[in-house]
Amino acid sequence: MWKIGGISVDGRVVLGPMSGFTSESYRDFMKPFGVAVSVTEMTSDMGVIHGIRRTVPYIAFGDNHPTGVQLFGNDPDNLAEAASRALEINPGIDFFDINMGCPVAKVVRNGSGSALMKDPAKCGEIVRRVKAAAGVPVTAKIRLGWSASSMNFRQVIDELTAAGADAIALHVRTREERYAGTPHYDLAEGLRSEMSVPLIISGNIYSADDAAAAVRITGADAVMVARGGVGNPFLVTQIDRLFRTGEVLPNPTVSQQVDWCLRFADMLIAEKGEDAAFRKLRSYAPRFIAGCYRCRGYRNRLSEEIVDRGSLVSIMEEIRGRMGSERICADGRAERPEPYVPEE
Repeated sequence: MWKIGGISVDGRVVLGPMSGFTSESYRDFMKPFGVAVSVTEMTSDMGVIHGIRRTVPYIAFGDNHPTGVQLFGNDPDNLAEAASRALEINPGIDFFDINMGCPVAKVVRNGSGSALMKDPAKCGEIVRRVKAAAGVPVTAKIRLGWSASSMNFRQVIDELTAAGADAIALHVRTREERYAGTPHYDLAEGLRSEMSVPLIISGNIYSADDAAAAVRITGADAVMVARGGVGNPFLVTQIDRLFRTGEVLPNPTVSQQVDWCLRFADMLIAEKGEDAAFRKLRSYAPRFIAGCYRCRGYRNRLSEEIVDRGSLVSIMEEIRGRMGSERICADGRAERPEPYVPEE
């Protein structure tokens, strides 16, 4: 058990924010697998302030607690106002997470996301203002720094902690690296022992072994599952069980993956309508069978041919009939398709 401010957290898996992916239905789908805390996909502070209609679904949710709303922007006053406005729309928001790690050009161009790390004092001021305005816990997601020559994450952590941050998530790459290459867990070795607030560690968590190694090296209170969980929801269960009991669970069968894909499809359709849901499912669905042996053709069909629930069911049931009892690969990374899925 650990805490985000006064919020008790039972479990060590945090569902990371992914732009375009971590919608309400996805968060609700993943929760029963063992997610202890969810974070929404990033939401523009100015979109909330100006009441832009498309921002409302980003901060709406039902009984999935605790859930934090991730805000991005570059001005402390605007972010504070956005937090206040968001609570008027959804008083059930448990905490706010400030995006200080997104490496995408259109975000950093105006000084948001990981560009904020160039000014550690400003990072602290943002947390201070948002916390004062919102009256709920505030966390931040950061990176190691802007580049290999400016890894200032410890300085940023000091500023955030002094400002009252209730937890800090660290993606162990620089902005320059984005999502490429091996994450640098070694640079954060023992980091939690230097901190007075919880540490959530992020970067290439694709297996329970990855999660255990990340915690062993850094001492983190929790791990953030993002890209590794898309199409592989049982990963969360495997990590959760390993931390709770030490048990190593086998990978799921293809038949289980088919069931979970169809369940998620129904939840996404209910949230977004069939047309919008299937535009997204053409990215999601192939990942549910990414660990299957010799199923590249099926992945291609799922990404190109599904247009409604019937077409999805038809292909998935064909897959079940051919290989339903097989287990997905122990390491699906080699075969797992990697569309651009930004972790914020």
